[in-house]
Amino acid sequence: MGAFTGFPPEGPAFYADLELNNSKEWWTGHKDVYERTVRGPMTSLLDELSGEFGEAKAFRPYRDVRFSKDKSPYKTHQGGFAQTAQGIGYYLHLDADGLTVGGGYHSHTPAQVARYRGAVDAPSSGAELDAIVGALRSAGFAIDGERLKSVPREYPRDHPRGELLTYKSLTAGKAYGIPVWLGTPDALAHVRSAWSGLRPLVEWLTDHVGG
Repeated sequence: MGAFTGFPPEGPAFYADLELNNSKEWWTGHKDVYERTVRGPMTSLLDELSGEFGEAKAFRPYRDVRFSKDKSPYKTHQGGFAQTAQGIGYYLHLDADGLTVGGGYHSHTPAQVARYRGAVDAPSSGAELDAIVGALRSAGFAIDGERLKSVPREYPRDHPRGELLTYKSLTAGKAYGIPVWLGTPDALAHVRSAWSGLRPLVEWLTDHVGG
């Protein structure tokens, strides 16, 4: 795979068209566009980041429709992930709206949730995560994840980190849209900078939730 040179504007346009024509026939007729403007650049970008953030891989473009009422065969985005522990790591994807970069953990087995909440409850590790989340919000990252409507019943409602305790999964992300640099090699530096900013969160989750 060659050096990363940016995501051509045809990449987001490909997904805008796919949203309207999500069929095998359309995909087959435009697969060369996907390979050239989406898959190829994504793979090159992830290859360049793997040495610093761990092995990063591009997801397959096919949807798992076995248990879904929506039988559209193809994902309307191309994602990539550098995993540091089960379900934890650095993420990015390209879709019709452009580039989104994030990090955290999406999977939440009962054991992971228990470890996460125990670490949030503990004064030292909990305060560390609180500071990390605050810094990410100040840097423009949106904090998200599956969460409960209230503090889990085994913790006091006035817990100093009650908001964090409501999360079952925890992520931070930033949507960049389609800036001028997206189609240039400079996109690599922007993703690297964002992933570097997310490193404290990913490392905290890897240490306290991974397993």
